Amino acid sequence: MAHIRDVAATIGIPEEDLEFYGKYKAKLSDDVWEKNKNNPDGKLVLVTAINPTPAGEGKTTTTVGLGEAMAKLNKKALIALREPSLGPCFGIKGGAAGGGYAQVVPMEDLNLHFTGDFHAITSANNLLAALLDNHIQQGNELGIDPRQVVWKRCLDMNDRNLRNIVVGLGNKMDGMVREDHFVITVASEIMAILCLADDIKDLKRRIGKIIVAYNFQGEPVTADDLKATGAMTALLKDAIKPNLIQTLEHTPALVHGGPFANIAHGCNSVRATRTALKLSDITITEAGFGADLGAEKFLDIKCRQAGLKPDAVVLVATVRALKYNGGMAKNDLAKENLDALAKGIVNLEKHIENIQKYDVPVVVTLNSFVTDTEAENEYIRKFCEDRGCEFALSEVWEKGGEGGIELARKVLETLEKKESHFHPLYEDSLSLKEKIETISKEIYGARGVIYEPAAEKQLQKIEQMGFGEFPVCMAKNQYSLSDDAKKLGRPENFDIHIREVYVSAGAGFVVALTGAIMTMPGLPKVPAANGIDVSEEGKIVGLF
Repeated sequence: MAHIRDVAATIGIPEEDLEFYGKYKAKLSDDVWEKNKNNPDGKLVLVTAINPTPAGEGKTTTTVGLGEAMAKLNKKALIALREPSLGPCFGIKGGAAGGGYAQVVPMEDLNLHFTGDFHAITSANNLLAALLDNHIQQGNELGIDPRQVVWKRCLDMNDRNLRNIVVGLGNKMDGMVREDHFVITVASEIMAILCLADDIKDLKRRIGKIIVAYNFQGEPVTADDLKATGAMTALLKDAIKPNLIQTLEHTPALVHGGPFANIAHGCNSVRATRTALKLSDITITEAGFGADLGAEKFLDIKCRQAGLKPDAVVLVATVRALKYNGGMAKNDLAKENLDALAKGIVNLEKHIENIQKYDVPVVVTLNSFVTDTEAENEYIRKFCEDRGCEFALSEVWEKGGEGGIELARKVLETLEKKESHFHPLYEDSLSLKEKIETISKEIYGARGVIYEPAAEKQLQKIEQMGFGEFPVCMAKNQYSLSDDAKKLGRPENFDIHIREVYVSAGAGFVVALTGAIMTMPGLPKVPAANGIDVSEEGKIVGLF
């Protein structure tokens, strides 16, 4: 690894504008934005993917490799990623630093504590919860109804036992007994706020608007009402600054914020993306999971709120994942099977159609595996080109930036020849139900939407409170276009089931929970944590 000051110098950031976290990590001081805010914006490229499968897609790997390839072509490129959560790191997915020769480093630091941003977010979230319960205990001047507390505690860990708990047990001095809940930190509204805030002033404004509970008259009680805003902002004053690290080839990467895309809005921070656009000719960013979740939320929530306009979208797929979508068993995916590919490629087809609805040029890239065959690659190439998409093979896992040259050239050609006419999928003026139904039908391909009675009431109340113009953040499983994780490919004749709706007033969106999606995941039977250890020399092993 190069010293981070040397990496920063390649994008014009002097040492005095860095806040060092050792030799290889740094936060950007506020001076970086002030000195560069009047620069023209570079091009913005979003990397997204088909629905994830156990076969792997390699979205982050592709994002990192594309940035490295741009550097090899002498383009001033900056990568903008999310920070990984400890939940999946110790759960089923492992780390999120890319892979092979297309990784950001230091990998162990990034996947574990990094610069402490997630700890700060967790602390701010739980400070608000503590102040809320203390207010009720100390006389409840605001008349908070303990049965209508909506603010949940959080922890950056997969722990299903904390989904539904009882707090306040013991004697009278131990608080009021009530049902409580935990969400994973990446699903906390604080995470969403940090990632969408323009600056400290906007951060404070958004935190103050958080609805924590309702009083006995059914009126909302906010963080401002609890006088929690200042202390929460103090905990977040460093966390709001973007983090700078590097790839294995020393390409700079801003890694900041980390909301999940299945239960939150799935994009890195607006501050990091905006800063990257001012410092580079091309900013390459990604959104979580498949395009039905991450890309939709990037385009309909982040771009809408931040005034961003993507110039191109790279859609990542693998031969293996498409064959899996076509019904092929995971253990057989190394074998050539054009019939399974033909059945499963409809998943890719739907994602292509979805991105085209936003009028942004699409480049499809195949993340190459050694078991892929020429016939399979050519089948996918022709399929994409027949649908007006550019196509490129990516070998960045094996070859780093050199393996991404074909993709980088295709992206540059697209940026030069095709103009983006980006627009969101729906207008602010639509009702919340119309927004939910537009996403469900247009993006997922649903026949209709079914609302639980509780969700119907919640929607009415949210609109009566004046939040009807907010965009909608759909919480849905990542494995299927439907809300049933087992329906692979391109499901048809299904309904989306909305069981709960709530407003994130500070973040500026309404969350709709679909199917069986959980805001606090659980661990698998054999967690990834079982394979992680530290050697006698102090080296972390088993963390990927």
